[in-house]
Amino acid sequence: MIKYILKKYMNPRSSIFRKWLAYPVIDETLDLAALAKHMANHSSPYSEGVIYGVLKDMVKCIKEQLLEGKNVKIDDLAIFSVGIKNSKGGADSEEVFNVTKHISSVKLRARATGELIAKNLNLDASLRKASATTASQGTDAPTNGGNNGGTTGGNNGNNSGNNGGTTGGGDND
Repeated sequence: MIKYILKKYMNPRSSIFRKWLAYPVIDETLDLAALAKHMANHSSPYSEGVIYGVLKDMVKCIKEQLLEGKNVKIDDLAIFSVGIKNSKGGADSEEVFNVTKHISSVKLRARATGELIAKNLNLDASLRKASATTASQGTDAPTNGGNNGGTTGGNNGNNSGNNGGTTGGGDND
């Protein structure tokens, strides 16, 4: 069950200024050790320690491959890739471009695949408005309380897995 709260979007430069949007309430974040423990409890023949070791090695190898300029696809999870964040202003020409001056950072990108694309998540998702008590633990946003149900928004038609399927929260104008 995905719980959500409603918040009024207050960016005056946005076309959705003062509109109410849904944002997920996150109860817990699992680290690799907790995920390994959870996986071991699913009738796995592998121990928590073995699973943890494999996951830890996977993370290390994904980073290594990304830094070699490769994308890494884990079926039914995501395609991991790097993105470049350019400094504001850019270079006036190719000749004056300087990596140190014109690139501010390299970042991790992840694009959902298979079972985790928006279309598939929408089919499996169940949403419920969080109570005022639950919402106040994660945010100071106003809510109307109650446990009214919600629906997902569907996908935007591009099947890329990174858009659509939200209840209105996320990246906005």
